[in-house]
Amino acid sequence: MLLLIPVLIGLFLAVNMGASGTAPSFAAPLGANLIRRESVPGLFGLFVLLGAVVAGHKVVRTLSGEILPASAMQAALVSIILLAVALSLFFANLLRVPQSTSQSTVLALVGCAVYLDNLQTNKLFTWIIPTWFAYPLVAFAITYLFARFFYRPLKKSERINFDQVAVHPIWKYLTVASSCYVAFSIGSNNVANAAGPLSSLFSNVFQIPPGDPDFTLIGLAALIVVAPWFGIGSSLMGERVTRTTSQEIVLFGPLGATFISTLTATLLLLASLTRGIPTSLVQLNTACIIAIGMVKAGFKQTATETAVPRLLAVWAAAPVFAFACAYGLTALADGLGWLR
Repeated sequence: MLLLIPVLIGLFLAVNMGASGTAPSFAAPLGANLIRRESVPGLFGLFVLLGAVVAGHKVVRTLSGEILPASAMQAALVSIILLAVALSLFFANLLRVPQSTSQSTVLALVGCAVYLDNLQTNKLFTWIIPTWFAYPLVAFAITYLFARFFYRPLKKSERINFDQVAVHPIWKYLTVASSCYVAFSIGSNNVANAAGPLSSLFSNVFQIPPGDPDFTLIGLAALIVVAPWFGIGSSLMGERVTRTTSQEIVLFGPLGATFISTLTATLLLLASLTRGIPTSLVQLNTACIIAIGMVKAGFKQTATETAVPRLLAVWAAAPVFAFACAYGLTALADGLGWLR
């Protein structure tokens, strides 16, 4: 019965991740009016599941023992970690702001590890945190250069009729395909935010060490259980969050939409497959959209008259909340004797 609590919290977290993750996946085609809203949850859920099964194992390994040792992840502690992340994401979704689940998860793990004086810092400071700062800047810079020196001059030259391109079936299918590619990359990275701690929990229950081949099977099983709940979250709350990203920032065309989806998904897959780094696709996607918005509308209008200030505020607050919540709940649980 005690094991059911972290599982239920993990599924609640997956629902919220599905709502938040819908925006970076399908904000581009929705913003360009290339897909019906009711089609999004099914496509999103399917490709998240595929990405989790095919490419999610390295991020599971990171979150199941390379920040907080796997041996420490008992039922009470895993419940605290997942609850802290779920609450931070839930409040962000209520504010209709897509939020980084990965950053909240890592900071929740750090909060518990700091209290227990058991923080593993090698990968955290060498790879994870530097990637968080570098990737959005790279995404913004590439997109800004693309929009400023290729997209806008091409549009001004009138060599291509973008109104006709916008309704051409090929562009529609390419943009939707690139969004499915983003959902696949989310599966490769973000499903592990819930599956990683849960896999460590059950490996401890069955007394399976992290290096054992059966540990990988437990991680795969956790990914398969968690991933479908992303689609449920997308269906329940995804539209509200997606509207903030796709329409309140800037309305962009099919070429920009396809470019954004392909670039952000590729960066996330690189992080997942090379080092197993939990990374914020939400911030990558929004950085690209802001870059296009600045080219089209200018810095001042994009920075002051859109959702950007609210996005930045929630991005900063949610991981800090996850850390504080995890630290405080761990201290409370320790005081009550639940961690012994």
